[in-house]
Amino acid sequence: MRNISFSLTKDSFSNGSKNVTRRLGWDFLKTGDHLMAVEKAQGLKKGEHITRLGEILIYHISKEPLNDIVKFPRRSSGKSEVEREGFPGWKGKEGEFVKFFCKANQCKPETIVNRIVFRRI
Repeated sequence: MRNISFSLTKDSFSNGSKNVTRRLGWDFLKTGDHLMAVEKAQGLKKGEHITRLGEILIYHISKEPLNDIVKFPRRSSGKSEVEREGFPGWKGKEGEFVKFFCKANQCKPETIVNRIVFRRI
């Protein structure tokens, strides 16, 4: 089973408040795929081991510009997209999320990302 890292949102993933993630790449994913959520998958130092957080089921995938989160801050779930992304204190700060994502992933607001909706198994 393929690993997917949640190093920046480990706590939100663990407490169940995160159910959406935006990723560069991951074009191979399909609805119904199973992944193993891990704390960190790359850059492990000698002697470090992968910490599994739990299995997830991919529920929906769509391609969209990253800054669509600013244009469409809420989807059908009722929670804001930044809350669903694991940043509950950023409600209404979608622009800050875009800046954060761009800095962490070295991309631009108009970059096409995969919006991945998942649920824990």
